[in-house]
Amino acid sequence: MKNLKMAFLGLALSSSMSMADDCTAPAMPAISEGEESTMEQMLETQQAVKAFQAANLEYMSCLEPQLAAAEAAAKEGTEGAAEQYMKLQETYNAAVSREEEVAGKFNNEIRDYKAANPS
Repeated sequence: MKNLKMAFLGLALSSSMSMADDCTAPAMPAISEGEESTMEQMLETQQAVKAFQAANLEYMSCLEPQLAAAEAAAKEGTEGAAEQYMKLQETYNAAVSREEEVAGKFNNEIRDYKAANPS
């Protein structure tokens, strides 16, 4: 029974590795310079940021089952599973960091826009 379980986890891990290739990280959007942009340009940037956030959420959702399978395989001691789990975890964390970076840049440019264009 344990051999069957290990075989299943190995299959799940190899499947998740091929599925990882199907998960594609979205490109980061260009962020308009707030001081030099028009309201229309800032609104276009806002839409691009929202689209990026939605695509990034889909990307992270694609990675989540792979993370779970790799974690389970690592706990079972499947060969190479711990390394795969760490790699997937780094990939997921990088996606979170990219989203935070985009949001931070956009918020800074909004502040710059408001400073350059007081009401």
